[in-house]
Amino acid sequence: MALTRRQFNAAALSAVPVLGLSRRARAQARINSRIAGVRIGAITYSFRSMPDPNDIIRAYVTIGLGEMELMSGDAEKLAGAPAGGRASTALRDWRATATETTFAPVRKKIEDAGIALTLLCYNMNVNSTTDAGIEYAFMMARGLGVKMISTSTQISMAKRLAPVAEKYKIRVGFHGHDSTDQPDEVSTEETFRRVFDTGAYLGANLDIGHFVSANGDPVDFLRKYHDRITNLHLKDRQRNHLGNVPWGTGQTPIVEILQMLKKEQWDIPANIEYVLEDPDGVVAGVTKCLDYIKKALA
Repeated sequence: MALTRRQFNAAALSAVPVLGLSRRARAQARINSRIAGVRIGAITYSFRSMPDPNDIIRAYVTIGLGEMELMSGDAEKLAGAPAGGRASTALRDWRATATETTFAPVRKKIEDAGIALTLLCYNMNVNSTTDAGIEYAFMMARGLGVKMISTSTQISMAKRLAPVAEKYKIRVGFHGHDSTDQPDEVSTEETFRRVFDTGAYLGANLDIGHFVSANGDPVDFLRKYHDRITNLHLKDRQRNHLGNVPWGTGQTPIVEILQMLKKEQWDIPANIEYVLEDPDGVVAGVTKCLDYIKKALA
């Protein structure tokens, strides 16, 4: 049944720990979404229909998700960035004065809700991201206190990112898509290997749905390269670039992937990336994904 906004906020607020708790009390109040030893979370992109990231935090609490991969735009909104989109003068001016201290309260807000902030998703396009933009991404990551960045970018960006990742000691997971017709896009095992070979801090944000859509084998990839994987994105897709489908109806081996993580106990976050539309809303849709995971790991 769909929740009204009032019901959603009431349920979420009742679950959020009171701000000002001691560090020990906050730790005891953390949401535990580790299932059978497998780290389960979500990327905030799943909740892109919610313009206010405070509502996204409440959604994590309502659903029971204890691990977050935070989109950079959501991080900036939580840090007080002005509205107006990426190209606005006000936002550019705000970014020019932002420091690590700007983003530290964002981490506290998320942790006070009982959620572990483990990844920043900051997309860096080879044609539009300046060197200053790269430095800004890593500064944001340090301010948020995360040790990993996921990014949708191109293979040729690896040469620019490798020395910066080394300097900051922050791992960067290149997000794969199914764009096998574009030689500079990360999509196949061979293209991921080219990224790995460029720098020790460069790895894979393996989207198992996209990898299947590109006719790859994510189970084999996980077995071979688990030590280079920053995190997984979980979704279901068909082979041969046929797109997204409801979980359990496509050709993506979600259950086998989760069972492998359970068996091997690799410390890899498995994050829901919800890309469909549920008639009862995004909270219901992501909850169904989490229920699917629980059954897969039972």
